[in-house]
Amino acid sequence: MSSVGSPPVFRRPASRVRRATVGALVTSLAGSLLALAPATTAQAAPTLLSQGKTATASSTEGGAFSASAAVDGDLTGTRWASAWQDAQWIQVDLGSSATLSHAVLNWEAAYGKSYSIQASENGTDWRTVTTVSAGDGGTDNVTLSGTGRYIRMNGLTRATGYGFSLWEFQVFGTTGGTGPTLPGGGDLGPNVHVFDPATPGIQAKLDQVFQEQESAQFGSGRHAFLFKPGTYNGLNAQIGFYTQIAGLGLRPGDTTINGDVTVDAGWFNGNATQNFWRGAEGLTLNPVNGTDRWAVSQASSFRRMHVKGGLNLAPNGYGWASGGYIADSKVDGQIGNYSQQQWYTRESSIGGWSNSVWNQTFSGVEGAPATSFPEPRYTTLDTTPVSREKPYLYLDGNEYKVFAPAKRVNARGTSWANGAPQGESIPLSQFYVVKPGATAATINQALAQGLHLLFTPGVYHVDQTINVNRANTVVLGLGLATIIPDNGVTAMKVADVDGVRLAGFLIDAGPVNSPVLLELGPQNSSADHAANPTTVQDVYVRIGGAGAGKATTSVVVNSDDAIIDHTWVWRADHGEGVGWETNRADYGVRVNGDDVLATGLFVEHFNKYDVEWYGERGRTIFYQNEKAYDAPNQAAIQNGATKGYAAYRVDDSVNTHEAWGLGSYCNYNVDPSIVQDHGFKAPVKPGVKFHSLLVVSLGGMGHYNHVINDTGASTIPAGTSTVPSTVVSFP
Repeated sequence: MSSVGSPPVFRRPASRVRRATVGALVTSLAGSLLALAPATTAQAAPTLLSQGKTATASSTEGGAFSASAAVDGDLTGTRWASAWQDAQWIQVDLGSSATLSHAVLNWEAAYGKSYSIQASENGTDWRTVTTVSAGDGGTDNVTLSGTGRYIRMNGLTRATGYGFSLWEFQVFGTTGGTGPTLPGGGDLGPNVHVFDPATPGIQAKLDQVFQEQESAQFGSGRHAFLFKPGTYNGLNAQIGFYTQIAGLGLRPGDTTINGDVTVDAGWFNGNATQNFWRGAEGLTLNPVNGTDRWAVSQASSFRRMHVKGGLNLAPNGYGWASGGYIADSKVDGQIGNYSQQQWYTRESSIGGWSNSVWNQTFSGVEGAPATSFPEPRYTTLDTTPVSREKPYLYLDGNEYKVFAPAKRVNARGTSWANGAPQGESIPLSQFYVVKPGATAATINQALAQGLHLLFTPGVYHVDQTINVNRANTVVLGLGLATIIPDNGVTAMKVADVDGVRLAGFLIDAGPVNSPVLLELGPQNSSADHAANPTTVQDVYVRIGGAGAGKATTSVVVNSDDAIIDHTWVWRADHGEGVGWETNRADYGVRVNGDDVLATGLFVEHFNKYDVEWYGERGRTIFYQNEKAYDAPNQAAIQNGATKGYAAYRVDDSVNTHEAWGLGSYCNYNVDPSIVQDHGFKAPVKPGVKFHSLLVVSLGGMGHYNHVINDTGASTIPAGTSTVPSTVVSFP
């Protein structure tokens, strides 16, 4: 398991519009062209680059007039409208630098009398390309030249008393020069081991990789074992660090192992609290002795599994274990929780559950124990409000495809119980298969071509941000593929578009501070994605451990309706490059978007707030946290007049928020005299509700005065005994 936060980015208001006709006097300002010389490689015909890309604006008239409406391809049905005053702008991020050809501005009745078209490579330093000084509305076709990634209509003077309003803002040009088109599909690389029932030496290969990976907590090895449909006898697949095992069937029953998939803790003297970064998916198991052992902690998922027997979540000898995640799985027998301190199970079917320790949470689980918090410490929701299972690779005959499951609402039980799961199959030929050595420029070129991404097992250094700008893009990692941003860049940004799916990879901070590591939607995102949300599943973030790493904020969620389904966002407390300032990371997860749902949220050890929530109607089902072990003294975590930064803070501006099954633990092993005023902080409002909270002092190494705000008993009276303080509901 190992001062006040910076303010949120508030959305701006919006405005009204009308429709007109024809031309404008266009004055080209030659001395301020974007690129000093036109690109010589842009020989292809100009194409529409802006549609569906990320758009932002200085203001909007209201939610129905967002910036994204001007780049959605609907020429007369949706529009952007600004506030009713001069000097307003709308800009679009093309995703990568392009050679510019022209822009088409389809004005509504509230048009711009004068405006300029500006461009930028970084979204900060703008250069004017063209100025229109006597616009008369209608449709303007404006010639552009030079290059740029960000293109802005900078409205100077309105023609009416309303704001600026565009049905559509279209930017045309070319990208990628004359280089060859990247191919989709291909082989899966040397670290993906594909077996069929006739493959010789399967056990020997499993054993070889396990010997390499058993204790390689911060090593560079990455592996995926993929089993074709069929039956495999007498196997014991021991799963070490950065190892994934999965069946290649559409359903778990397509691939059966008469044997075990095992995680134990012999490498760490029977202590499973550092069994991180691994996963099992899409298999049916017949355990040799009737019970499979899966003794893991954070960042270890168990998905689409059918265990025809029991499942033991504790290591041999029943030493410590600290947290994990099961989803879309069926366990016929009992799940033995034993020493597991906290666990989240979602949309599954189980034969029973043995006991509780601190925080065992269930949503949509057939056979789950009823809510009985605080003793036993079970928190159970009958269904999960919204979910969509993780995408996965499978074989359709001899062809590889990726299955993208459909969204479920108020789901209970597995997605595959009644036959084939619902969703979409995408041929591997529509994916760029990323292999070690691929550059960020190549990855972005593949995305710009319209390809999805399949990262094969490996470690990838990126010197520029990976920009996921197209709706419904799938970015899927195998074998805990790891992305490391160089030179302080943001590792990955997702546009404010529908249905992006990120799954199965690790982002590892680099030694130069990144402002953000993963960003979902740009600042001021406002598009409605309720029908087709972006999902983030088994995506983990690490700062330090494998080496010095820094980031101000690990994950920022600006898009509305996003689903964060199982993540571990971790500032390392052990390994290489750790220390209060060495792997400085002030904030873990910051949520600005509305209607965001987190299911299985693990965030630990940040210098200030671990989670901050600014969006409305946010929900969290299960949260696990440890405060930073290495705070040097009380002063280092003093937050104005408050002792310590809350593990989970809902901003005072929020009116509606709800969370179930939350725990925060402290282990201030540098200065055990440190005291936190509370683990959780939230406004006291009728719409802000918490259920089943606890704080724990681990052996008296620091203490909490309260659980949430000023509610809940202090842990100080327990002394060095590790006894939780609980609050059943708040307020």
